[in-house]
Amino acid sequence: MLEPDPKFLIKLAHTKMPYGKYKDRYLIDLPEYYIVWYHSKGFPKGKLGEMLETVYTLKLNGIENLVRNIQKNFPKPK
Repeated sequence: MLEPDPKFLIKLAHTKMPYGKYKDRYLIDLPEYYIVWYHSKGFPKGKLGEMLETVYTLKLNGIENLVRNIQKNFPKPK
């Protein structure tokens, strides 16, 4: 069974889009169509791509509130 990495999820919860039309918006708050577009186009390489792919999976399964709860209950990592 795949275990989620708590540190990764906390970092994801506090990460903002670094560029483009949605610059400075939390990844979890990106519009669904934008995440689906990335899914069809291909996610960027590296950590950002991993995070966007995770957001896609969370939204696909309707559990993005998991990340919103993390935002509220866990401080931004340094």
